[in-house]
Amino acid sequence: MSQKLFIGGLSYDTTTESLREYFEQHGTVEDAIVITDRETGRSRGFGFVTFSTEDEANTAVQETNETELDGRTIRVDKADSKPRGDRPGGRGGFRGGRGGGRGGYGSGGYGGDRSYGDRGDRGSYGDRNGGGGYGGRGRGRGGFRGGRGDRDRPEY
Repeated sequence: MSQKLFIGGLSYDTTTESLREYFEQHGTVEDAIVITDRETGRSRGFGFVTFSTEDEANTAVQETNETELDGRTIRVDKADSKPRGDRPGGRGGFRGGRGGGRGGYGSGGYGGDRSYGDRGDRGSYGDRNGGGGYGGRGRGRGGFRGGRGDRDRPEY
């Protein structure tokens, strides 16, 4: 059965091809990928390599963990094999979540609208329905965009 490994601490210069070539020295690589930012296309500094057998993956972990690749010391470990649905916590993200939160990046506050009170669709410094973040405008629904936003406030 195949085994996926997490590779952390990658150089921004490491490509999917160079990652595959490095790990092919330790067994049969079924898949290799360097995770990139979807907006910039730049490496996020980590990736995954899937070996055809668990024995090959174990050998790769022992032989490559804390070694150097493209000028950086990498961390190699077995990837978490639990399905996403079994993880504790669930919804939400960076602040906010299912409502009530006080913003986060992208909903009013610094760099955004800088308003202090109830201003239609704009965020504010900590009203109870979101806002208070760094840049952008309100209407967030969790994650980096704040809590409930102001979806239940009347338009003016």
